[in-house]
Amino acid sequence: MRELLWRKEDCQKFYQEHEGRFFYQRLVEFMASGPIRAYILAHKDAIQLWRTVMGPTRVFRARHVAPDSIRGSFGLTDTRNTTHGSDSVVSASREIAAFFPDFSEQRWYEEEEPQLRCGPVRYNPEGGIHFAAGTGGPGPT
Repeated sequence: MRELLWRKEDCQKFYQEHEGRFFYQRLVEFMASGPIRAYILAHKDAIQLWRTVMGPTRVFRARHVAPDSIRGSFGLTDTRNTTHGSDSVVSASREIAAFFPDFSEQRWYEEEEPQLRCGPVRYNPEGGIHFAAGTGGPGPT
């Protein structure tokens, strides 16, 4: 987890695939309007699970179809719908690199992910990461 405050230029780069579309400018301005909290979710179905928690992109639809979702509860408009989630593994990799430039997916899969399958996992709120209990990871064990 990271908290960020992106400039307009950072947001334009992040949403460059939407440049030229009618909602692009509003989306960029909203994303640059305040702090961002970015997460890396690790689960074999993380994308689909997160998209379910977020609810439909269109806030009107979210309020009717998934009123308890994040967007159904807190979304204001379709471009101010409070949350973003990758739509594919390829997008997730690109977006993780944008939010966490020092994070190596390859290293995580090779070194850290196998440890998380060996037993209890603890969370370090200061570092914003999970680690295998008893490995001497960051934070209290």
